[in-house]
Amino acid sequence: MTTGLLEVKKAGRASRVGLRAAVVALGILALAGCSHGPLHIKHHRARPGRLSLPPSNVTTIGVNSYLWRASLDVLSFMPLVQSDSNGGVIVTDWYSNPSNPGERMKVTVTILDKDLRSDALRVAASRQVNQGGAWVDAPVKAATVQQLEDVILTKARDLRRGTIQQ
Repeated sequence: MTTGLLEVKKAGRASRVGLRAAVVALGILALAGCSHGPLHIKHHRARPGRLSLPPSNVTTIGVNSYLWRASLDVLSFMPLVQSDSNGGVIVTDWYSNPSNPGERMKVTVTILDKDLRSDALRVAASRQVNQGGAWVDAPVKAATVQQLEDVILTKARDLRRGTIQQ
């Protein structure tokens, strides 16, 4: 009787080991299917006598990574409420300049495309002034929003140029 029980135990262990091996193999196959290769960035070879820029549409995130990094860098002094790299939206919280505490700004940056283009960036700003202890909406100069867009675009172009020097 003992030998029969031993054989049943050995058979049970063998089937559990086989099951574990099958689960591990399935996991390895599933993970191997997730591989997409290197970050979907085309490799550019420098041609003699020509300056080769990296691609303008880097797609490791949902939007252009140069515009994304430049926007975060330019707005780094403001507290962030939301940042969604797949949707391309950055929303700041209200920020008051210490030298002018009676005024505060809130900025929303939306990146609309995977290409590094000026029309792929939309900046919206809100401004409030403190009147009698209450915050009241005030107009934002169009030049302020335009300057912010220009700073972000310039920073993004600089980041792109900086990748060829590395």
